[in-house]
Amino acid sequence: MGIFAMLGLASAAVVKEGVKAPAFEAQDQHGALVRLADFQGKSAVVLYFYPKDDTPGCTAQACSLRDGFSAIQGAGAVILGVSADNSQSHKAFAEKFHLPFSILADPDKRIIEAYGVKMPLLGFAKRVTFLIDRQGVVRKVITDTRTKDHDRQVLALLKGMS
Repeated sequence: MGIFAMLGLASAAVVKEGVKAPAFEAQDQHGALVRLADFQGKSAVVLYFYPKDDTPGCTAQACSLRDGFSAIQGAGAVILGVSADNSQSHKAFAEKFHLPFSILADPDKRIIEAYGVKMPLLGFAKRVTFLIDRQGVVRKVITDTRTKDHDRQVLALLKGMS
């Protein structure tokens, strides 16, 4: 048993491959309400969680996904980023780095907790990416994120899903 579990600080179980993705809705950096259900039957979803806007690793990851955005769209997927930062922080982050995808604000950590990616004690999201198919089923969970080439990591797995 890990120290966090012994202290009663373990987060909820991480969502596993092959299960229905937990439903969610949240505001993006433009104030639009985005729901997972909006994409069902239409496109796969690259749902990536990250700790904090405008920090080195999170910026590298977001810029990698920005650079691979067209190829990921071409593979039939949309990208949704999630962190506990608010919409204003996301807006500044997205504008600064020209991010063409939605970043969802989760300050109350409902989505972070539903997917089991909350860091014990800190409350930030762990860096985890879920690839969700058109039927809303989690097909891949990436926990070994390569921030500088996350787009290629995601694209390779998306191609394997189809």
